[in-house]
Amino acid sequence: MFGGSGLLSHFAHQVYPAATVVYNDFDNYCERLRHIPETNALLIKLRGVLECYPGGKLITDPHRSQVIDLLSDADRNGFVDYITLSSSLMFSMKYKTDLKSFIKEAFYNNVRQSDYSADGYLDGMRVVREDYKILFARYRDRSNVVFLIDPPYLSTDAGTYSGHWQLKDYLDVLHTLKDTNYFYFTSNKSSIIELCSWLEKNMRSSNPFAGAEKVEINTTVNHSSKYVDIMLWKRI
Repeated sequence: MFGGSGLLSHFAHQVYPAATVVYNDFDNYCERLRHIPETNALLIKLRGVLECYPGGKLITDPHRSQVIDLLSDADRNGFVDYITLSSSLMFSMKYKTDLKSFIKEAFYNNVRQSDYSADGYLDGMRVVREDYKILFARYRDRSNVVFLIDPPYLSTDAGTYSGHWQLKDYLDVLHTLKDTNYFYFTSNKSSIIELCSWLEKNMRSSNPFAGAEKVEINTTVNHSSKYVDIMLWKRI
């Protein structure tokens, strides 16, 4: 329901090729896929500028100015996938979505050394672009449906997602867990599981995670950032 990069949808289709997999591309990731040739062309130019620059190091002038010139020229003349380029020029898990905010950041030489390819990535899937509530309503009453629910995480940066997420938006997603087969993804940063447990105990509210199985994986972003990825799943 929150398609993101389509990775969950892609994986589900690989494991269950006979199933109908609906990928909700609400954030228009397909546009980024269509522009992979432009992204690769820009990466080639960045590799040229930084060919002799130390890997992983802070990029200073004159190389920084040359990088900004490349980005500015590409921005004037076509589409620039700033989210993808962020991983080549910034620290892990830090993203910007436009030129103005991008060039305010410190640059680091993490430029990808191979081209991107997404050939066949979404083949065989049904791609839609809808509000998750509309999509949920369409499939809610079908008996053979599993919902993959990977919304923006509460208390984390949702800047790369479409729309502005507030607390009520995070909580509204929990309606999709009632009487459904689901896989729900979150992390220990969000505290959404603890919130639902507290409401159940103190406010006599029903807990949407009651009876769900939980899997946790320790994830390291970099030397100073770690968190726990959490998947909850339930079959009714």
